[in-house]
Amino acid sequence: MPPRPHRRSVAVVGTGGIVSSSHLPALRAHADRVELVAAVDVDPGRLDAFRELAGGEVAGYGSMDDMLDAVRPDLVVVGTPPSLHREQTTAALKAGAWVLCEKPLCLSLAEYDEIAAAEESSGAYASVVFQHRYGSGAVHARELIAGGELGTPLVAHCQTTWHRDAAYYAVPWRGRWASEGGGPTMGHGIHQYDLLLHLLGPWAEVRAMAARLVHDTESEDVSTALVRFRNGALATVVNSVLSPDEVSRIRVDCADGTIELTHLYGHRNDDWVYTPAPHVAPERAEAWRTPAADVPSSHTAQLGALLDAQDRGVRPPGSGPDARATLEFAAALYKAAFTGLPVLAGEIAPSDPFYQAMHGDHPHWAPKERA
Repeated sequence: MPPRPHRRSVAVVGTGGIVSSSHLPALRAHADRVELVAAVDVDPGRLDAFRELAGGEVAGYGSMDDMLDAVRPDLVVVGTPPSLHREQTTAALKAGAWVLCEKPLCLSLAEYDEIAAAEESSGAYASVVFQHRYGSGAVHARELIAGGELGTPLVAHCQTTWHRDAAYYAVPWRGRWASEGGGPTMGHGIHQYDLLLHLLGPWAEVRAMAARLVHDTESEDVSTALVRFRNGALATVVNSVLSPDEVSRIRVDCADGTIELTHLYGHRNDDWVYTPAPHVAPERAEAWRTPAADVPSSHTAQLGALLDAQDRGVRPPGSGPDARATLEFAAALYKAAFTGLPVLAGEIAPSDPFYQAMHGDHPHWAPKERA
């Protein structure tokens, strides 16, 4: 194997919980490949606390422009509220840096296409954090399905039933279309249905419902969808922040066996269960069991995959058309829920109001007292 290039310089933008708890450990795990050189935050106290936590010589900046002028990093990690993602991602791309951005990458398909244009003009790439794709269990399951080892995919269930209280939504940017892009469809369940799309491939049609049942928010607090995949499989998708018994679950029933993943915020090999159909020989089913290597789904695993792509100079996983397909699914779910009509893949063109915003400027996009 050719020698790896020098350690890449990394800057983080936003130094709150997700960056401190997930991205910083990931950067430390890849310390032989990356060096954290800069951090950006508008809150000086939070910035100082992060720099102390990070240790070393991490320069601090109050604005992204100042950081990009001074540092010119190889990679920018974006962990700010969603409404800032598009602007910060495009700025980093224009400066020649690759980007690893927390989900959602942006708030609409229109914003996504701005990022795609910035990628094309810069030659750099932006990848969205969907860490559940990168555990060894998910990699193994995808290989089995794609290789036809389990037979034709037929039926699937995708469940994100979590619980968030009023205090959670007291954070000003949460639960608002302009700052979060939507409710649990955009901010919570997106991890699970991204993994479902990763396992089953392109979706073809969505029918959906959404409601605001408990929380005093603009956006929904629960949504459900019926999905037809291009390969013919049918699926249900549930995204909830109203569920006291929290669980994240994906089940795929194929002609020869069922795969089921049950976890909450991350998975290991033991969280994946394979059940063969009665006609399947035991020795064939035994070959489905999870691989010997047990790599948890994590920011660390995804960062490694991105760095591998950067070393090779190729588009990283979780970017480009792959990332757009997940965002398009979210837009289609919202359009189907608001209009009551089925939505086909590729239907939401630039002339469609749901291209510009997930609420599509529909009359029911906010509670009556806020409309």
